[in-house]
Amino acid sequence: MSGLNRRTMLRGAGLTVAGLATAQGIGAPSAVTAEAGGECVPPLGPVVVGPEDLRYQDLVRRGHKRYVAKPDYVCVVGSAEQVEQALRDAVRAGKKVAVRSGGHCLSDFVDNPAVRAIIDLSGMRQVYFDRQRGAFAIEGGALLGDDVYRRLFLGWGVTIPAGWCPRVGVGGHICGGGYGVLSRIHGLTVDYVEAVEVVVVGKSGEVRTVVATRDEADPHHDLWWAHTGGAGGNFGIVTKYWLKTPGATGTDPTRLLPRAPESTLDFSCEWPSEGMDEKTFARLMDNHSRWIEANSAPGAPGTQLYCELILHTRDAGRHLTLGQAFGPNAEHLLDDYLAKLSEGVGTPKNLVRARKPYLATALAGSPDSKPFRLRAKSGYLRAGFTANQIRAIYRQLAAPHDGSLLNGSVGLASYGGRINAVDPAATAFATRDAVIKLTYVSAWDDPAKDAIHDAWIREFYRNVYAETGGVPDPRDGAYINYPDNDLADPAINTSGIPWSTLYYKGNYPRLQKIKARWDPRDVFNHALAIRPPA
Repeated sequence: MSGLNRRTMLRGAGLTVAGLATAQGIGAPSAVTAEAGGECVPPLGPVVVGPEDLRYQDLVRRGHKRYVAKPDYVCVVGSAEQVEQALRDAVRAGKKVAVRSGGHCLSDFVDNPAVRAIIDLSGMRQVYFDRQRGAFAIEGGALLGDDVYRRLFLGWGVTIPAGWCPRVGVGGHICGGGYGVLSRIHGLTVDYVEAVEVVVVGKSGEVRTVVATRDEADPHHDLWWAHTGGAGGNFGIVTKYWLKTPGATGTDPTRLLPRAPESTLDFSCEWPSEGMDEKTFARLMDNHSRWIEANSAPGAPGTQLYCELILHTRDAGRHLTLGQAFGPNAEHLLDDYLAKLSEGVGTPKNLVRARKPYLATALAGSPDSKPFRLRAKSGYLRAGFTANQIRAIYRQLAAPHDGSLLNGSVGLASYGGRINAVDPAATAFATRDAVIKLTYVSAWDDPAKDAIHDAWIREFYRNVYAETGGVPDPRDGAYINYPDNDLADPAINTSGIPWSTLYYKGNYPRLQKIKARWDPRDVFNHALAIRPPA
């Protein structure tokens, strides 16, 4: 699988991913009618689709190829009122409910045999400027590419620092952090959440819609905080986000979110893996990590460059670096990065660098990408890998493996910058001191090989983190938008480090209290769901 295909799968992280089991969306006017004050277009839905309906097979296959849902029905909704009714019906019927936004969840939170009702937000994709709140409203079913990036750019020349994969839904992506290629410059997408609208279920089973805001005097403020990194499928169904640059004032929409770049300098190059010994491999990793460490302070010029080094199994034939640079010094930044990266390693092959208009890059994907079966794991680094970890990575990728493994890799993506300017307690997203974000991938196509490739990536992860019990150092942690059920399985995670610590660090106890207040019946739950206090 190409690096671009891998990027499309995960960024959004990725492929983002979100698409976790939270719901997002509301019946709202389009950007045009909202600005003009015209009447709203009637929303799509509600449409209830059962197994005998011709639409059912499509709706239960919107997610990860490895997981196929078999609910009693899927309810496609187009407004907050429709979400309320759909949730009310499911709760009264005693059905386990899950919600789908874009369908990019890397686990089985939605497509799980226990889920009997899916609320699908396909009808809730509007993006517009809400003059009353002075912020941009984005419905939870909106996709990053055509819905969010395109509308924000064409309407107002602004953007958000969200994920790279254009078909990721904002629903789970934003509340799980919303990391992307512009995050080193502008921070995480959660840093821009001004308010959130959530459909919740009370202790007696009553269903209502709540708006929670950044204002600390808001009695619902804790619910807002929970959606700034507390991830999806935990508290209720998000029907709308309002986004605005923190501290921005005035009424001009073009000044209330980050200005989009005029252009991007896209680049990629590679080093043949055949013949690359362990010393050269280690130098390549070290060069990449050192450059990022030296260029990751908030506001530093080097944060204008996003780069990712993707190290593949030897049979893939190459190790790849790719990324984007922004601003008037983009060419200089890229030259500096490539020069530092090549020291002691040699000149890269197949170097491609091209200036492109911003929107063309934001909407780009891999049209030839197919939906593989995969398992992904994540981590962060506050400094580069240790010598022992580099040795473990080299040996895992160089060793022979089952030939059906289509992509076995680890990606080291630049992090830090503006992300780390925010206090870890200010949002629920706690990783605010890392400089590198890690993605481990195992991808294949044959269902009969699931166990083999699950074992391969589990061994990989365990060997890299052997010195911390087989999981990342809890001070580094992991990324909840790449959910990994293994971390909650005591038969696999034998480290004694709870999954909740890896994902949420010191913010987990507060999230537990918010869970107890807003989802007292535990309607929203999955393998990595926040648990109420004991």
